[in-house]
Amino acid sequence: MKLLRVGNLGAEKVAVLHNNKIRDLSDHLKDLNPDTINDNTFEYLKKVDFHKLKELNPNQRIGSCVSAPVDFLAIGLNYKEHVEGSNSKLPTEPILFNKSSGCIQGPNDEIKKPKNAQKLDYECEVAIVIGRKAKNVSANDAQNYVFGYCIVNDISERAWQKERGGQWIKGKSI
Repeated sequence: MKLLRVGNLGAEKVAVLHNNKIRDLSDHLKDLNPDTINDNTFEYLKKVDFHKLKELNPNQRIGSCVSAPVDFLAIGLNYKEHVEGSNSKLPTEPILFNKSSGCIQGPNDEIKKPKNAQKLDYECEVAIVIGRKAKNVSANDAQNYVFGYCIVNDISERAWQKERGGQWIKGKSI
């Protein structure tokens, strides 16, 4: 099941990509947010006959896959080639950082370069959308907490992140 949010910024509606057509799910689900991303929603949507849903214009804007997320957590330097390519040291522990939820936007939305940004950089990442509350979850049980996956444009201002000391969030919330 491929869910998405389509429409003008702030007025997106939930849709499903079904048989290469974007179909309107808004009569069944008002939004994809922390209140609706859960097992109950997933089970409900499995019962919807997507063929009967109204087809939407495929040329309209695609929004962020989730609205109003509580957290956007990330792991830095998470693969060897990136560590080597950035002339960084291979971490012995995961580098965890937050991104401001205000930086979340649609995949084709214009990236707004911050004033005084000098080293804007980007990476394509896979994101995991968590659909259940979790704490102290074993590696074997982790997949049971995943609602879905999406692609993320990870935009960074490297000078703010690496040359100005402190936490990464100031360079990672672009």
